[in-house]
Amino acid sequence: MHGACYRKGNGQPYANTRHIKGKPQIKIAKFNSGNKKRQFEYCVQLKINEKVQIRHMALESTRLAANKTLEKTTGETGYNSRLRVYPHVRLRENKTIAAAGADRLSEGMRRAFGKANSLAVRARQGQVIMEMNVDEEHLEAAKSALRKACVKLPGTPSINFFKN
Repeated sequence: MHGACYRKGNGQPYANTRHIKGKPQIKIAKFNSGNKKRQFEYCVQLKINEKVQIRHMALESTRLAANKTLEKTTGETGYNSRLRVYPHVRLRENKTIAAAGADRLSEGMRRAFGKANSLAVRARQGQVIMEMNVDEEHLEAAKSALRKACVKLPGTPSINFFKN
């Protein structure tokens, strides 16, 4: 399953468990990391600039890339990172067999609702995906870490910062 197939969120989002049996395991390990108790001076935010659907694997790789990059300069307690979205939408795929003799084994498009195989977030334009709280001496490192993490997301993200 390629992520580009699910970039646009067309149709009704299926978050309701009544219609789809089974839920794929979420790939996001942690939503908050770093020092959660301390108050930091600056907040650096990663915003998405268009309406797009983001899969949970892309969110996890974005989080990992940003945290690993920032952890090298600040250490484990020099920042606080928070993922601000949760993947509720279930993505479905109708698997068909594409081999010789598949016409006898596969149903084709008959009753093609599909099985849930991934989770996604339907992000609005201007929605904050991730934020990092740092002190002034690590502000440039946090911006650089989020710039490296932007590559993992679909669409065109932007980075904003402000004083807490």
